[in-house]
Amino acid sequence: MAGFARIGVVGAGAWGTALANAAARGGSTVILHGRDAAQMADMAARRENAAALPGIALAQAVEPVTDLARIGICDAVLLVVPAQACRGVLEQLSPHLAAGTPVISCAKGIERGTHAFMTEVIGQSAPQAVPAVLSGPSFASDVAAGLPTAVTLAAKDEGLAQALAQTLGSSSLRLYYSTDVRGVEIGGATKNVLAIAAGIVAGRRLGASARAALVSRGFAELMRFALAWGARPETVTGLSGLGDLILTTSGPQSRNFAFGAALGSGDEVGDKLAEGAFTASVLMEMAREKGIDMPVSAAVAEVLSGRMSIDAAIEALMARPQKAEG
Repeated sequence: MAGFARIGVVGAGAWGTALANAAARGGSTVILHGRDAAQMADMAARRENAAALPGIALAQAVEPVTDLARIGICDAVLLVVPAQACRGVLEQLSPHLAAGTPVISCAKGIERGTHAFMTEVIGQSAPQAVPAVLSGPSFASDVAAGLPTAVTLAAKDEGLAQALAQTLGSSSLRLYYSTDVRGVEIGGATKNVLAIAAGIVAGRRLGASARAALVSRGFAELMRFALAWGARPETVTGLSGLGDLILTTSGPQSRNFAFGAALGSGDEVGDKLAEGAFTASVLMEMAREKGIDMPVSAAVAEVLSGRMSIDAAIEALMARPQKAEG
């Protein structure tokens, strides 16, 4: 399998910039695309994403651009935009992509309305591309700064997954490869909803015991959902499932946790881009389709929709009938 000398990154937020730095650290030349001309010019001049990752230098091998056509010369593309925006961006990107170009989704969500996973959106919107997904326990600031991190990259073709993992990996970013595309996608999407629940528990000051119980039962929900949609158990218990769940339920550095904590404490919710807020309702629609019991995720969806108060949701969870653990 040939290497990938030139990597395109679409999305110049914190995570896109971090992955651009990581790819450059692995030895690739990187073209980083962003829509905001002023922001990209500032990044090129300062060699820093001052808005999203202040104080972290942009690698010299990263070229910030605003012309999406420039991504067309890349050997592989990292798509680092919010899940609900992926289809629109791909429709603009598709005319510039050569046949067989790997497009790696780095979003953690499920499309509302269609119930499509991100690799399915890639297949529908850029049919000449080869879909893949990258996910796992990783904060943008850690990856951008070169702190030790491990994630999973999945593609249907094992050779492609291995080659991409080798290309994007470095001494500080270890990539495991997999062919369980669906399992990796489900872990990333579902844990965001559970991170909101963990944040609510923290915001309500319900204690560490309550948070541990919620995360444990939430993981059981994640496992049930993932297996029903064809994921492998080892993927769910790996980096992109349990690993990412542990990280994003650990504290406010997770934007989904911070979103939930603001809800729980009654503060104004400042971050409108928490992926779990968009995924919760879709997740429950898909769970009902398969007859999967997901009470924690359902409670989050009910709270976000305004159909239930936080206190009522907590009371309902605690009043559920006793049953054997499983």
